[in-house]
Amino acid sequence: MSGAIHVLHVLGGTGLGGAESRIMDLYRQMDRDRIQFDFLVHSSAVKRAGDDASGREPQFYDEEIRNLGGQIYVLPKFKIVNYFAYRKAVKVFFASHHEFRAVQGHMTSTASIYLPIAKRAGVPVTIAHSRSAGTGRGLKSAAVRILRRNLYRKADYCFACSEAAGIDAFGKAWVDAGNVRIIHNAIDVEKYTYRPQVRDSVRRRLKIEDRLVLGHVGRFSYPKNHPYLIDIFAAVLAVRKDAVLVLVGDGEGRAAAERKCEELGIRDQVLFAGSQKHPEDFYQAFDFFLLPSHYEGLPGVLVEAQAAGLMCFVSDQVTREAQATDLVTYLSIGQPAENWAEQILTHVGYERRDTGQEVSAGGFDVKKQALSYSDFYLNGDSSVL
Repeated sequence: MSGAIHVLHVLGGTGLGGAESRIMDLYRQMDRDRIQFDFLVHSSAVKRAGDDASGREPQFYDEEIRNLGGQIYVLPKFKIVNYFAYRKAVKVFFASHHEFRAVQGHMTSTASIYLPIAKRAGVPVTIAHSRSAGTGRGLKSAAVRILRRNLYRKADYCFACSEAAGIDAFGKAWVDAGNVRIIHNAIDVEKYTYRPQVRDSVRRRLKIEDRLVLGHVGRFSYPKNHPYLIDIFAAVLAVRKDAVLVLVGDGEGRAAAERKCEELGIRDQVLFAGSQKHPEDFYQAFDFFLLPSHYEGLPGVLVEAQAAGLMCFVSDQVTREAQATDLVTYLSIGQPAENWAEQILTHVGYERRDTGQEVSAGGFDVKKQALSYSDFYLNGDSSVL
């Protein structure tokens, strides 16, 4: 392990998010005698840069990261008003850490701050990696757009999970010029392949054996559009009294979603499952997967759902690059939720099938992607990605 090169991934945290899950999928496939991942995350409990602070709440992937040999370092959470303090904390961190071959910034909101500092501190390779095709709403989002204005000039490499994510972070001209490497989010396909025995087991455990199960996996946050998702389910339930909605994930919007279900009188038909260590098992239990997002980069959950053989109903704001099979139907989130419900109900009883080979052939297999990333990290040749 001592001879391994170190790649530092910069993230908001190590919770069960899309970017975090994709990086962990990749991390598990790495030859860690040659390449080791470390993590630089952010927390309001931390006032200065340093090792994992005792004041920071443990997050979903912390234990696994350490078991795989990775280190977790922490910066103060960026709040706009602490710009200079944040910048100083970044300088302090890279002044005392010279072990990294590369810094890969998945948190592009502040990448224009930390990547140039890392470069000046002697890090050979800096990467800005866009994982989202939107920045949300409000003052902070406006500040993020300002901070990212010239991001493409402040990194050695620009990566994005989709063309839309690349345009959002780096600009259309930079993408059209071929200066952004589009690397689709990949998954461990075998882990999600449809398994009827697991389906039966999970449905028994959740007491939904004979129900029509609509499912969603994702953080409770604005981009995921849970209010509209709940409206869709309510419209389905009006026709199919045996329907149930299973929501896997957590986040700041969960309480509001629970209140909406109470107000609609459907709380008993909605299962808030929280964050799950094995979300792949829940896909087996679903009958349909819903993703009515306001925006996405390239949603790994949609790839996972297809790998599980699920029919998927997806917002037309989600990139077509995530479509690996014929199981995806794109619908407008500007239309009444009843229209979504009608489309879903016309497909009840479809035949579930093994789609693993299709998803892998579409370029979404993390085992193949890990080999390409390894070549890049070791030799600096981005053409292999």
